[in-house]
Amino acid sequence: MNPSSAPALRAALVAADFTYDRVAEVLGRRGHDALGRNETAPGLAQTRGGSPVETLTRLFLLQTTVPLAEAERALPGLVDRLAVDGLLERSVGEVAARLDCRPYSTGDDDLWVVSDLTPGLDGGPHRVGTDHVLGISPASTSLAQLTIREPVGSALDLGTGCGVQALHLARHAGRVVATDVNARALAVTRFNAALNEVAVDVRDGSFFEPVRGERFDLVATNPPFVISPATGERLVYRDSGLPGDRVVEDIVRTAPRHLNPGGWCQVLANWVIERDRPWDERLAGWLPERHDALVVQREVLDPAAYVELWLKDAGLHGTADYRTRYDTWLSWFDEQGVEAIGFGWINLHAVDADAPRTELIEWPYDVEQPIAPAIHAWGGAARAVAAGIDADAHLSARADVVQETHGPVGVEDPETIVLRQQVGFRRARTVDTVEAALVGACDGDLSVGAILDAVAELLGADPATTRATYLPAVGELVAEGFLTTGLTT
Repeated sequence: MNPSSAPALRAALVAADFTYDRVAEVLGRRGHDALGRNETAPGLAQTRGGSPVETLTRLFLLQTTVPLAEAERALPGLVDRLAVDGLLERSVGEVAARLDCRPYSTGDDDLWVVSDLTPGLDGGPHRVGTDHVLGISPASTSLAQLTIREPVGSALDLGTGCGVQALHLARHAGRVVATDVNARALAVTRFNAALNEVAVDVRDGSFFEPVRGERFDLVATNPPFVISPATGERLVYRDSGLPGDRVVEDIVRTAPRHLNPGGWCQVLANWVIERDRPWDERLAGWLPERHDALVVQREVLDPAAYVELWLKDAGLHGTADYRTRYDTWLSWFDEQGVEAIGFGWINLHAVDADAPRTELIEWPYDVEQPIAPAIHAWGGAARAVAAGIDADAHLSARADVVQETHGPVGVEDPETIVLRQQVGFRRARTVDTVEAALVGACDGDLSVGAILDAVAELLGADPATTRATYLPAVGELVAEGFLTTGLTT
């Protein structure tokens, strides 16, 4: 792939209005949803008009051949050039895609991401090469939603793949480095950077080796985290070649050496859940000292379901050796004492604190996406609590927090009062009358002590006893995000 072709291709894509929203409109809901299930028939039926956006949709997303004349209208003067570059394949009267070029929206920007073609459309062959360059996937979308988008001086996309995370990072980082061991992925990332008019320093090498001695304000990574016996046969985009979850452990242990003060490392990961050992106890042993850490287990898979998932991902379902591979992998899990596999997020914050906040939680519930602002707010709350929340603190209730009461209608003292967040993690906390009144009165004006004294007077309680009883709860309310200090990280 030749990055010098990217500007002309970009101009053609812009002229064709080949954007995420426009393609979704062209496909219609039925065609768009079907394509999400790897089925093309409804989309093909919707894109027969011959317009440039329809032609590009058929060519790249639906992976069907298009007449040469239509391809040349959609990509004027570019068909032969892109064929030489390896993006297209041309015959006498037709053109087919050799790579995918997919519109992508960040919410604020229209981008395009080149990758290898989507395997398995319409039940076709699913096997991919060991150096397959995966395009936009649920995992890459999850990491994009997890990554904090505050402006930073430098950012590292570790294991870049097609470079989609680097494209995101380039929007809010002064300098972006992207690394990978897959030469094809590096070529694709360079092309995607040129196609989207961003600067990315693309480097060849394994994990942190290409950035030895360097530090960053933000590290984001969707590593090849599939947990397998490391038999030597691997797909680079998902298999590290290391046994078990060693790749994730190594990243977590090594990342602190590459973070600037105040920097974040955010990892999308799988990890082993051992028999007779809590998952959080095991992962706590990986976490670095003097760093705040938030680890969130989002999902747990049975080993058999996990093996089935990734054998199918590799296109091995129904092959002659499927059962042998299945049995080998599952037997290895049993030998290693693997009870289940966890999936989630690991967030490290380089705070250099004597008493860092470490929180490992199981959170399979719905969250607001992107979750990144909630992760950033967690970091601010961790530092506020570490600094100490006393009676002189001026706090504010988060605007999205609502109060729910349960009990007979009209009673002064409900049986249950629940505070519930509407955004972020959407936490809920059962509180009593005093805590509910405190949160309701926190608007940044009065101090916590003054509010507690006023509530005690209303309830006929002793102010000193009320302060002693409820000041610890104030710290919990800040830590859980119901009250804020305004401190950022």
